Amino acid sequence: MVPPYELIYYVGVPGRGEHVRLILEEAGVSYTDTASLTMQECREVVTNTLNGGQDNPPYFAPPLFRHGDLLISQTSNILMYLGPKLGLAGSTESDAWRVNALALTALDGLSNEVHDCHHPIGVELYYEDQQEESRRRSKEWVKTRLPKHLGYWEKVLRSENRQGGPWLLGKHFTYADLVLFQVGIPSLSNSSLRCIS
Repeated sequence: MVPPYELIYYVGVPGRGEHVRLILEEAGVSYTDTASLTMQECREVVTNTLNGGQDNPPYFAPPLFRHGDLLISQTSNILMYLGPKLGLAGSTESDAWRVNALALTALDGLSNEVHDCHHPIGVELYYEDQQEESRRRSKEWVKTRLPKHLGYWEKVLRSENRQGGPWLLGKHFTYADLVLFQVGIPSLSNSSLRCIS
């Protein structure tokens, strides 16, 4: 019997856990999600799971993903584990590394950097305590970083390697497409980012 998939992430906070939910939903597989618990129950599960155990090290933060005795942390690590299992990592072994590189680029530039705009001084400080710095950081990010990121994704979408397919890897829809969708880059199926630029 195949052990069930279990996503362990905070309730009410899409954040980094949403990428994992998307790949599971896209694949149509059955899984449990701590988002169905109350906030208190969810915190207890997250806190207990962070301790590791069963040959798993302690982890720093969710999302966490359990499959049998295996416990994995980090969004990109979980996606890289699930992608090949769920048929969302391309059609060849080397595609898996390409898909992971695309997903990491999207997560780094369009998720992490954007998050840092809201917390430019420190992630532990409330946004309200760093609004002035946040406005300055956001303006600078939109002026300098966003054009670089959009330019990169235009380049990927226009690449000859895609051979006319509508997805980042051409004809194969992958979890990198889901990540890019989640961070807010539309029009992948039209191979154009003009609507944003």
